[in-house]
Amino acid sequence: MSERNGLRYGLLGLTLLALLAVLAFLINRPSQAPTTPAAAPSNQLQSLAALNGQAPSHRALEIQTWQTAEGAKVLFVEAHQLPMFDLRLTFAAGSSQDAGTPGLAMLTNAMLNEGVADQDVSAIAEGFENLGADFGNGAYRDMAVASLRSLAATDKREAALHLFAQVIGQPSFPADSLARIKNQVLAGFEYQKQNPSKLASLELYKRLYGEHPYAHSSEGTAQSIPGITVAQLRAFHHKAYAAGNAVIALVGDLSRAEAEALAAQVSAALPKGPALAKTAQPQEPKAGPSHIEFPSKQTTLLLAQLGIDRRDPDYAALYLGNQILGGGGFGTRLMEEVREKRGLTYGISSGFSAMQARGPFMISLQTRAELSEGTLKLVQDILRDYLASGPTQKELDDAKRELAGSFPLSTASNADIVGQLGAIGFYDLSLTYMEDFMQQIQALDVAQVKTAMAKHLQPNALVVVSAGPSVPQKELPPPTDHPVEQPLGVPEH
Repeated sequence: MSERNGLRYGLLGLTLLALLAVLAFLINRPSQAPTTPAAAPSNQLQSLAALNGQAPSHRALEIQTWQTAEGAKVLFVEAHQLPMFDLRLTFAAGSSQDAGTPGLAMLTNAMLNEGVADQDVSAIAEGFENLGADFGNGAYRDMAVASLRSLAATDKREAALHLFAQVIGQPSFPADSLARIKNQVLAGFEYQKQNPSKLASLELYKRLYGEHPYAHSSEGTAQSIPGITVAQLRAFHHKAYAAGNAVIALVGDLSRAEAEALAAQVSAALPKGPALAKTAQPQEPKAGPSHIEFPSKQTTLLLAQLGIDRRDPDYAALYLGNQILGGGGFGTRLMEEVREKRGLTYGISSGFSAMQARGPFMISLQTRAELSEGTLKLVQDILRDYLASGPTQKELDDAKRELAGSFPLSTASNADIVGQLGAIGFYDLSLTYMEDFMQQIQALDVAQVKTAMAKHLQPNALVVVSAGPSVPQKELPPPTDHPVEQPLGVPEH
């Protein structure tokens, strides 16, 4: 078929579909529009018109909690809208538990579904697929996770849970799979050498955390990965994937009795053992700049200092304050001053990564290499001015309204809810945390946000890492509503 005929038939097809859609609408249209809108059930999508300027509602979470016989913490939300359930196990088994062997936690987690006693990785994947189930896993600095999504029908559920219990409780750690994954990780390290943003991030964490467990990447290092053995994986699994070190989050079409039986089955499949000790707090780093020479047209800039842990009482105030500074995308101070008025970057953002111990507060961007020094000073001045003056009332009101509008998305699906439950359980937050957080946000005033931001951030304490070429510098363009030079394209990777 020629391109011309293909286009002709395509347009005819689209026209036919449009006519059918119009016909279906006319046939199904009610004879008279209702005089008053009917109240929509709480579990259906809300029309924006029906909101009448009010923030959309979110799903109220009735969280049930208990502990298994082996010591695992369970959080459960019944959700009968879909005949499915989501299960998420969160272990204090992230890279902060590597104990001198960077990459041990990551490799242990990656190897979970590579084999069990009578099945290899292909058979495991096929087993989940044939059941319409989905297995997921991942390892980070604080935690490691394993998840299952399955149909709730008894036959499908029991088969999926049996396979899941084997994968998380009795992985065989086959040597050939370990060799393959090691090679993939090592190849990734080679790729990282061509990524200035990644190089800058690795250097930043080293400078921020020194000898602390957060200092090294969750992926490990090119020096540590080759020497990790199957025996080390087994020992780490036995210790870090113990039931007493687990949080079981469960959401879906299950009764309380079914949820208890499911959690008991999963907990019993895990090694027996207690929770691991929480990560210690880091020491304050030495402030100042460092530079990584890299051939590029752009320079990556990272500015950071230690922020807060997840249970800090100022969390809500800092979250709101950062939304105004650089966490809320377009309209933030950093985006307005650095991109919109001067065209210095494609994008700039800031954020607190609150973890079990104090995570980083970070500002990140890429800019033209010849403007990097001036851009760095501009960003520092914006931060300094914001901490000194605080947000305006309009900025605060706009940020509150935006958060109220986006908040329902945090519980929009069962997958979203199970993630929230996992965090609540892992960080020992209150069961009413979701509602409490938004109430705290809406109650904050300008003075409280200013005080919290100034308490936790000091402009002179920033650790700064840049990655790019050493080139003669130019003066920054003056601010304007129409920058002469537009920012470069998508940041280099």
